[in-house]
Amino acid sequence: MENNKHRLFSYGTLQLDRVQIETYGRLLTGTKDILPGYKLDKLKITSQEVIEKSGKEYHPIAVKTGKKEDFIEGTIFEITQSELEETDKYEVSDYQRILAPFQSGTQAWVYVAHEDEAL
Repeated sequence: MENNKHRLFSYGTLQLDRVQIETYGRLLTGTKDILPGYKLDKLKITSQEVIEKSGKEYHPIAVKTGKKEDFIEGTIFEITQSELEETDKYEVSDYQRILAPFQSGTQAWVYVAHEDEAL
């Protein structure tokens, strides 16, 4: 990818049109993919700004299990560097951004629970 382009995997609220418009000023296009070795948990959001954008108090959060039977379905979007920076602001500090391999063989950024919080 170009230096200014990034792949971002979303399994939650970043797939919502409203969140994309309010965060990036546009709708994103992407392709379905699977993140292996993770499962979803729920996270209570305390940022009023994030709750207003998503309309949800609880967001999903990917937690690493390392088990091959665990996986998360979602969408890989192509975004710019400045959009990645906006995503960092949207995702609260309970998430960390990592570069991960996906079932398709693609690598993309994904926001997951901090390793020390893994199940």
